[in-house]
Amino acid sequence: MSKINQISTYLKKHNIDAAFITTPDNVFYVSGFRSNPHERLLGVLIFQDAEPLMILPQMEVPDAKNAGWNFDVVGHQDTDQPWQLLKQAIENKKITPSQIAIEKSHMTVERLEAIQELYPDVTFTRLDDQLNSMRVVKDANELAILREAAAYADYAIEVGVSEIAEGKTELEILTAIELALKKKGISHMSFDTMVLSGPKTASPHGKPGDRKIQKGDLVLFDLGVIYKGYCSDITRTVAFGEPSTKQKEVYETVRKAEQAAVDAVKPGVKAMELDKIARDIITEAGYGEFFTHRLGHGLGISVHEFPSVTGNNEMELIEGMVFTIEPGIYDPSITGVRIEDDVVVTKDGVEVLTKYPKELVIVSAE
Repeated sequence: MSKINQISTYLKKHNIDAAFITTPDNVFYVSGFRSNPHERLLGVLIFQDAEPLMILPQMEVPDAKNAGWNFDVVGHQDTDQPWQLLKQAIENKKITPSQIAIEKSHMTVERLEAIQELYPDVTFTRLDDQLNSMRVVKDANELAILREAAAYADYAIEVGVSEIAEGKTELEILTAIELALKKKGISHMSFDTMVLSGPKTASPHGKPGDRKIQKGDLVLFDLGVIYKGYCSDITRTVAFGEPSTKQKEVYETVRKAEQAAVDAVKPGVKAMELDKIARDIITEAGYGEFFTHRLGHGLGISVHEFPSVTGNNEMELIEGMVFTIEPGIYDPSITGVRIEDDVVVTKDGVEVLTKYPKELVIVSAE
């Protein structure tokens, strides 16, 4: 069953007239068309029985059709009133919606009020949960793409590690990574690439800059690519020169915590149990206060998507779910270490998509 048919069935079951999908990621999910409309209106309207329609900037109409969208399109120029065009297209289908399912996490107040002006008596219901439940399980085609995306992430780490040298800046290494990926045909990263060295590794979301690599540094890479519309996300931490005893201890603690959580993945395990497994190992080693974020997050079309792998999420893992496992320790007095893999829940266990080694890599500083 196509994504659109699934949503139409959902609308019939809950007696909802229409679904209005507006996040670019979910528009891509249901239509195959990827767009970054900026401030312009983009959306897919799905109905119970009528054919769907897409509203988008006029200049992108050919792109949508080339992406395989074979239903109605409403293209709007920058001088148009897109909401009036949308209402006319709905009226042409002889539909007057009284209840619309929207992405409440994305819909702005301004746009909500615009819909209310068109249909003063309309009520709104939440579509987010239905979309999450659809996207959380990846099919065979999606998994094949995610494996490729992960392989490119592994390659990027290889490039980054090979570029480490005394006196080279974080940004120089970052540039080398992204250039190498572009030569492989990767045009976009799934988020801003992170290359952090020395004390900067203790900032989970630190910003790469002009700091020069020094002997004794740990170097943290956090990156991912977008491949055929799907994201990868990997973190590795390596040493430049022989690390100190405490640096090794921190690294080994994170490695054990990450591997223990990975090994526990299988259908029926609760997300919160994975977080606890990793967090307990780090806490028992005396670094609990320095593990300051959740264990992981869903991964797919979006680099951060449903579900959130937190210590209070009772959701049970199901076959086909893809998410990250990425514990970390960020002790400013020693170093920061994070290790992250992309994993798939299989019928009876786990498949790890990211393959770069997790034993501590020590780059020679001689």
